[in-house]
Amino acid sequence: MDSIDIGLWVTGGLLLMVVLGMRVAFAAGMAGLVGLIWIFWAKFGYEPDKFGKALTVSVKIAGQVPHSKVSSQALSLIPTFILIGYLAYYAGLTKALFEAAKRWIAWLPGGLAVSTVFATAGFAAVSGASVATSAVFARIAIPEMLAIGYNKRFAAGVVAAGGTLASLIPPSAILVIYAIIVEQDVGKLLLAGFIPGAFSAIIYGLLIVGIAVIFKNVGPPVTGFTWRERFASLPGALPIVFVVVIIICFVYNPFGGDAWGTPTEGGALGAFVVFCMAVLRGMKWAEFKSALLETAKLTVMIFTIIWGVLIYVRFLGFADLPGAFSDWITALEMSPMLILVCILLAYAVLGMFMDAIGMLLLTLPVVYPAVMALNGGESVAAADSAFGMSGPMCAIWFGILVVKMAEFCLITPPIGLNCFVVAGVRPDLSVQDVFRGVMPFFVADAITIALLVAFPAIVLYLPSLAQ
Repeated sequence: MDSIDIGLWVTGGLLLMVVLGMRVAFAAGMAGLVGLIWIFWAKFGYEPDKFGKALTVSVKIAGQVPHSKVSSQALSLIPTFILIGYLAYYAGLTKALFEAAKRWIAWLPGGLAVSTVFATAGFAAVSGASVATSAVFARIAIPEMLAIGYNKRFAAGVVAAGGTLASLIPPSAILVIYAIIVEQDVGKLLLAGFIPGAFSAIIYGLLIVGIAVIFKNVGPPVTGFTWRERFASLPGALPIVFVVVIIICFVYNPFGGDAWGTPTEGGALGAFVVFCMAVLRGMKWAEFKSALLETAKLTVMIFTIIWGVLIYVRFLGFADLPGAFSDWITALEMSPMLILVCILLAYAVLGMFMDAIGMLLLTLPVVYPAVMALNGGESVAAADSAFGMSGPMCAIWFGILVVKMAEFCLITPPIGLNCFVVAGVRPDLSVQDVFRGVMPFFVADAITIALLVAFPAIVLYLPSLAQ
């Protein structure tokens, strides 16, 4: 049995463990370790006295990989981005943002739901965690929507779907993870997420208005706010804008010249600014402690998944499965664009059974080289490429597409994490209610993904300015 066969058997075992309910981090780590032992023992001819040597080498590799990768400075972005979101919540910035959106937008049909989507988009610009965004707005927005007669399933679906925007709008933890796995520029990927994220929010808003116009009892408009009240709500939302400007300036200097700092420094400074705002707004020690604990819990969860998957990724390298998959993909007698669409559809199916971060970490080491090969390689020029863009631009474009697919997976049954979070925060809502409420947003996401595939300039405009 050659290394490719070993890779396929171990990958099949990994998928079986995940389907049976084992956590991705532990399933990937176990599969990676078993695969490494198998690979090295096979190289030693399966001699019984060589098994100990194969085990020793494999354990050393498995032990070194997590530390060498997770000690990367780029990963320090993740806890700072998550901390920004929790501090913004305790500083009252989230509620102020929702109130401003409500006063300006709620007069539309379904306006309070549209306000919720735009407020989640604003909050996503200072928070890298979709789960945290959904939990926060389940407490703030759902009671107000129910109080004026919104359908409870629709209200829950709006919050769960709106929370997914945090996966795409920087600062995004998933975009950082993608950049590290495929070894691309974190700053350019974060820039690339702004326009598609705002575009997704607009598509959601249009869908909500359309539903509210057709079904009158779904989301009544809210009227009665004066212009004075609308303008009075803006100062409370300005701190969010200020933090976003800080992060943008550290990623990409809008005045020309070198950036003012690294994305890591921008995230740390953003967290410090929000902390100062929270203190000035009267944040108590218990709230600060809670923000730190929630940040630590979510960070540890993400890092544990990364540790386990990186062991599996190292095994894939020894098995040469990514190279074999790339060769198979490029040998298919199909157009590169059709193959790409099939890959995205496969992500939609896979996301029904795996969490977003685990899904990307497990698939990218194999799928990413294949997509780059389809386009013509890492260093291909735009004129010679299959997708009409250079290798680095293709990496950014594909990154936004797969992160958007990861957003989609956050609300698809039976694993959709955002739906479980909303149901957990709201005891009056079942998980089934939330899943039914998000169904219309599947259509919005499908439209958004189709437009991002058809018009790559939506993704690549900002990164092209940073070159």
